[in-house]
Amino acid sequence: MQWVAIVIAAIFVGLQFTTPRHTNPSIDPTQTLAATTTVPPEVAAVFGRSCNDCHSNETNWRWYTYVAPVSWFTVGHVNDGRKELNVSEWGHYGKRMKDTRLKAICAQARAGTMPIASYTFVHRDTKLSPDEVTKICEWTDSERQQLTATTPAR
Repeated sequence: MQWVAIVIAAIFVGLQFTTPRHTNPSIDPTQTLAATTTVPPEVAAVFGRSCNDCHSNETNWRWYTYVAPVSWFTVGHVNDGRKELNVSEWGHYGKRMKDTRLKAICAQARAGTMPIASYTFVHRDTKLSPDEVTKICEWTDSERQQLTATTPAR
């Protein structure tokens, strides 16, 4: 039994050398969501608390995200999240991409699929209240209408 514990401990230590790269790419402050749209303070606060760790280049990499196998899971989720929506890169998106992302933000907040359950399980304060969902959807609807009215297709 002692040898089994030693082997398991050695494997765990060995896994720590396989930690994926934790990145926070540079940000052009003129291209962020906040710089290119009008985000109400209450929506910006929700994004900062519940969305930015996975959907921006300003991830707060907590200590446990450096411990394998959790590191593989968290880095993968952040990379996937940034590919789907990155508020640090919002200004680079075309009209159609912005429209689909705004629609998805509301839909996923309403469905309770964002933030993801594994994140809200660990970070209880990130779960969205019904009032926050309403505010997010009101903002996304307003942004989509403004986007349609003012921005040429790209």
